[in-house]
Formats: sequence, C-alpha cells, structure tokens
Amino acid sequence: MTHSHPYPYADLQGAAHRNTTAVHLLTTFAKSAPALDDMWQHIFAAFDDTPTLIHEIDRLRTALAAARFQRANLIAAIRATLAAHHDGEHDPLYYIRDELDAQTRMAGGGR
Repeated sequence: MTHSHPYPYADLQGAAHRNTTAVHLLTTFAKSAPALDDMWQHIFAAFDDTPTLIHEIDRLRTALAAARFQRANLIAAIRATLAAHHDGEHDPLYYIRDELDAQTRMAGGGR
C-alpha cells in the first residue's frame, strides 16, 4: 500500500527559478515603461521576499521532520513500555526514560 503525503511539498527550486525568470522579464518590461516606476518598486519588493520565504520554508521543513522523528520514537517507546508492563517486566518505564534521555542528548542537553 502506497502512502502519499497529505500535504505535498511545494517545489522550492522551481519557485526560485520562476521568481528569477519573472524578475528578468519584468526588468525588461519596466525599462520600457519608466512612468510606472512606483508600481515596479512594489512588484520588485515582493519578488525580493521570495528567497527569504523559500529559506524559511526549508528551515521549517527540517524542523518538522525532526519533530515527526521524535514523536515516532516516543510512540515506539510508549508501546514498548505498555508491552513490557503487560509482560510483567521489572522496569517497564525504562523504554520511556531511555528515549527521553536520548532525545535530551540529541538536543544538546546532555547529562
């Protein structure tokens, strides 16, 4: 069974390329209509925001992937703890403590 991502990622490289192409086209057009300089400034300011937004989206994607990985590991630890408790293990909470310690170390909290 194939799982598709519920929110497909936008093509950031394609967006950056289209932004660059649009800037070049509008620069040429703006030279032929200098009477509209005030309007062009607003349009070019909007285009200038694109690289910053692309960088922010990329940063947020990375943070989201890390959060999803941590969540998956915590769920696995919770399931292992429940199974250990069901099986009567001496220290079933070991799995949760171990995962929390691992995530603290990965976050730079160390011990």
